[in-house]
Amino acid sequence: MPEMHPVANLDDLAPGEVLAVEVGGIELALARDEDGGVHALEDRCTHEDVALSDGDVEGCTLECWKHGSQFDLATGRPLQLPATAPVAVYAVSIDPSTGTISVDTSAPIPV
Repeated sequence: MPEMHPVANLDDLAPGEVLAVEVGGIELALARDEDGGVHALEDRCTHEDVALSDGDVEGCTLECWKHGSQFDLATGRPLQLPATAPVAVYAVSIDPSTGTISVDTSAPIPV
């Protein structure tokens, strides 16, 4: 059963930006790709335990600020070394009437 939690408003997250949020004890990097899509990823780089929310969005990837690992925003798969393991990705929904961004924390999306 989905557990949708409101975490931010679309107005708080411009294309190309990342926002750190915590919901249900899960730290997430909420990222808006350059096409306007919103993604929720675990906020920890799998290469070195640092916050991905401090990184940069480029296209549909999130680049870790420390060593340059890049992760696909939709799947969490690493696209650039040194990271070799994926990060968890969670389902996102946006209420079109309010712009409220909600994240399903019941389980990560299978990779």
